[in-house]
Amino acid sequence: MPPVALEAATLDDAELGAWLHLLHSPGVGREAARRLLARFLSPQAAISAPVQALRDCVDAPTALALATPPDGHADRLAATLAWRSAVPGRGVLVLGDAAYPAPLLHSADPPLLLYLQGDAALLSSPCLAVVGSRRPTAQGRDNAKRFAQTLAAQGWTIVSGLAAGVDGAAHEGAVAAGGRTIAVVGTGIDRVYPPSHRALAHRIAETGLIVSELCLGTPPLSANFPQRNRIIAGLSRGTLVVEATLRSGSLITARLASEAGREVLAIPGSILAPQSAGCHALIRQGAALVESPERVAEELGPLEPTPLPLRTGPATSAPPPDADDPVLAALGHDPQSLDTLIDRCGWPAHSLSAHLLTLELDGRVARLPGGLYQRRQPV
Repeated sequence: MPPVALEAATLDDAELGAWLHLLHSPGVGREAARRLLARFLSPQAAISAPVQALRDCVDAPTALALATPPDGHADRLAATLAWRSAVPGRGVLVLGDAAYPAPLLHSADPPLLLYLQGDAALLSSPCLAVVGSRRPTAQGRDNAKRFAQTLAAQGWTIVSGLAAGVDGAAHEGAVAAGGRTIAVVGTGIDRVYPPSHRALAHRIAETGLIVSELCLGTPPLSANFPQRNRIIAGLSRGTLVVEATLRSGSLITARLASEAGREVLAIPGSILAPQSAGCHALIRQGAALVESPERVAEELGPLEPTPLPLRTGPATSAPPPDADDPVLAALGHDPQSLDTLIDRCGWPAHSLSAHLLTLELDGRVARLPGGLYQRRQPV
């Protein structure tokens, strides 16, 4: 099956250049970029703003750096444009786009820009993360493949990190079932790590989706893999840990999933196997103990027959003034969770998340740790 063309609004060359300028400027991390977007509403406006206005959001050296393109900007933009146009199904998705997936939008730290290759519609499908040890037991590898194969056949999109061990087995299981899988990688999307997964990555690009927030050419650096775990957890309704030691990065994914209010599930194993110690710790902390794919499906609940649209009803119109905005009225002046706001507004989660993003970019709502939102006081 050929890859589906990206359904997100296509960024023109100037817009893409502005995003790359902003995100690669010295001193601009994700938090600073959010402040700049909330203040100036677009990357183009932020990089064009006077230095003194930028000082409201960043320190003096960063404000000065934003005034000129970062080192290597022209080459980076040219490489990205060439990569995007070379093969159908490649695209760049940015925060605020109508196609940005609602579950990821409501995670604690949604990525600002994603490189995509494959079927972008999978971002809106019901997703289950399957993660675990890079050095699983033979039984752990078999479990990862079998659970993923069965659940993919039932309609779940299997999300994992393309790493050695459990990740690779989970992707293989989904592909073997003729199902859907998303690989969130910790390198540039034009790199494959480990190299032994090159053929698997090509199959995923043809029938599933590969995702990265890292610029083209980024090598496999250890610091980037925990960061990509938040995207795996954020995309998924639940996270299944197949095997994990007590120091496994999979426990980071499980913690992020739990903090976002998603289901965490773990497969128990031998009390003598170090690869089971992390799963047992998760179960003691409240993760669901699952012995079969059927049990996973029971814990996650029924699949929706079709993905919900990302923007409907109130989220498609311009936000009303503060006094008339029903979400701001429901928010009040204390931090509130998305579930509380759903109860108060009666809006579906995808529409409410999209409108909260609009309010955040307008500088009227702040996103707090733990998935909470708070109304910002006028300056």
